[in-house]
Amino acid sequence: MPKVIATVAELRQALAPLRAGRVGMVPTMGALHDGHLSLVRAAKAVSGTVVVSIFVNPTQFAPHEDFDAYPRTLDADLAKLGDVDFVFAPSVREMYPEGYATTITVGGPSSGLETDFRPHFFAGVATVVGKLLIAALPDAAIFGEKDYQQLLVVRRLARDLGLPTEIVGAAIVREQDGLALSSRNAYLSAEERKVASRMNLVLKDTIAIARDGGLRAAEGAGVAALKAAGFDSVDYVAIRDAATLAAIETLDRPARVLAAARIGRTRLIDNMAL
Repeated sequence: MPKVIATVAELRQALAPLRAGRVGMVPTMGALHDGHLSLVRAAKAVSGTVVVSIFVNPTQFAPHEDFDAYPRTLDADLAKLGDVDFVFAPSVREMYPEGYATTITVGGPSSGLETDFRPHFFAGVATVVGKLLIAALPDAAIFGEKDYQQLLVVRRLARDLGLPTEIVGAAIVREQDGLALSSRNAYLSAEERKVASRMNLVLKDTIAIARDGGLRAAEGAGVAALKAAGFDSVDYVAIRDAATLAAIETLDRPARVLAAARIGRTRLIDNMAL
């Protein structure tokens, strides 16, 4: 069972004698599933000591979003983490003490897509990830490619602030029907779950259309296909440069198709490489 640590001071004290080897970190909001555990395995592969943080970060939720309802399952999470060395599970007050007044804003890959629909989101993510990386100073931090835009934002953050941490992207873990694993999948009813499983198929079809024709036509077809599949609304289907998320007109470089759509009270995101 991992040792649970609640303060930054205790975390630094615990890691200090272990820095002769490599320290890996997996930042999470808990409610762990097999996707998270794949990140832990990736951290173990490149690190002698692994820290998993579990913190539901209030600054990345808008007032109308699901902060209060977000699943908090610490005991079950600890049981799943097995031989992980440390779990950093701070309180909100520990991360944002009284009088806290600093926010990290990242440009570049944060522009558009998620920002168009959740303008608060990446400032909250960048701030908490920056604080976690400064607290632990890991040699490597593992983030899943399911949140692809977030992965690029965190890489930009670490590079721009000169943090001594390699940001490693890990492949998306999917259910047998292709649905990307997410803690929010628990919100789906049985009928909504059937609809959700169509998203990855729509992305595959979008890729095929993009390779045969124009990118804008492929994006439009993707939006129409998600609506036809039963999603209540579609925020975007977009084909972007895989390294920067800049808009592109032709497939003359590595690219990524990204999508976000809502069904019931659940918002799902996914992406695939072209």
